[in-house]
Amino acid sequence: MKNNKTCMLVVLMLFLSIPTMAISNESSNTKLVTTETNSAALIERLEEIKSVDKHLINSAEKKALRKEVKSIKKQLQKNGDGIYMSAGAVILIVLLVIILL
Repeated sequence: MKNNKTCMLVVLMLFLSIPTMAISNESSNTKLVTTETNSAALIERLEEIKSVDKHLINSAEKKALRKEVKSIKKQLQKNGDGIYMSAGAVILIVLLVIILL
């Protein structure tokens, strides 16, 4: 009986972790290309900021550069190539690790 409950729990977690898939169309393809070019420009701007000699600028300019770097990094994360996991998938992985260990 306990094995049956465990199986039902695993099945429930799998259903919760299935992401809903959006219907792809041409606009999403153009958005992807735009995002890639925008990301390249943002990365290029970050490289320019890194190459600036920070000893020659005053504190207000340094503060502005820090804010710009933070905003660029947030935009890159939003565009991101990161791995996204649903809450159900995270719970399932944690449960499996606990059970297996």
